[in-house]
Amino acid sequence: MSETYEFVQLDVFTKTPLTGNPLAVFTDARGLTDQQMQALAREMNLSETTFVLPREPQVEAQQGKRVRIFTVEEELPFAGHPTLGTALYLHSTVASGADEIVLDLNVGKIGVRFRTDSNHRSNRVAGDVFGEMRQRDPEFGPTLPPDKVASVLGSDGSEIAAEWPSQIVSTGLPFAIVPIRDAKALANLKPDLVRVGALLEGTGARFCYFIFPERQDRLEVRARMLFYGGEDPATGSAAGCAVSWMVRHGVAKSDEQILIHQGVEARRPSEIFVRAKRDGEKVTNVRVGGYAAEVLRGTVTL
Repeated sequence: MSETYEFVQLDVFTKTPLTGNPLAVFTDARGLTDQQMQALAREMNLSETTFVLPREPQVEAQQGKRVRIFTVEEELPFAGHPTLGTALYLHSTVASGADEIVLDLNVGKIGVRFRTDSNHRSNRVAGDVFGEMRQRDPEFGPTLPPDKVASVLGSDGSEIAAEWPSQIVSTGLPFAIVPIRDAKALANLKPDLVRVGALLEGTGARFCYFIFPERQDRLEVRARMLFYGGEDPATGSAAGCAVSWMVRHGVAKSDEQILIHQGVEARRPSEIFVRAKRDGEKVTNVRVGGYAAEVLRGTVTL
């Protein structure tokens, strides 16, 4: 007997459809096996697909909304834009417009708080609700030798902002945060991804998050995340690592909201709003937020 499963596709970290980072959300995945979820993620062919597994209201009140995250290749314990996008979708389905939704992910519970920019309520994700997740407190790993980072870039290292360290950071998923000296150098980066893999071997991280921070009226950051499939338009998990790194190394002030622009080179511009607190040597209260816009709805029959 065939079963039909509904999904919604959103663009996350943007108010504008066809920009930001796309995400498919299967709104009720009860009955799907692990293998079917993985196959559906391959079929969607997006960087991530999420599967919502509704539970009894009293269970959800205690434990949160159960959500699983898959890439086309594997299940992830955590990822930023799937967490935010799924939470914004769930918020749109709650008649009362809850101020906070807790997702029960493989990494643990992640809370997402909401601020509505409009008095209008609809059952669609329409780019008028700001969602902000609290990620796990960061774990700071080793710093990377500048000459090894330069070899990844195939250069003498002049692109790297040498006053700050390149460092492994995790708020649920580890990334190497690599500071770049200016926007032009960032736009022209062509890292050797095989060498990236070799550089990061044994660190837990698989990717570099290249950032160029610049303070004018406010601190804004240009960012890129390149991988074997191309370029990620918005990487919420890496953005949490980046703001933790910026607060730890004095690039950003404690609890200062920073705007990260990502996806420009991929022609899917995204805006990620981040902040974190510093208490002595400890960085905590890592917040990553943004908007999302619904693009399409569909069904899959299995």
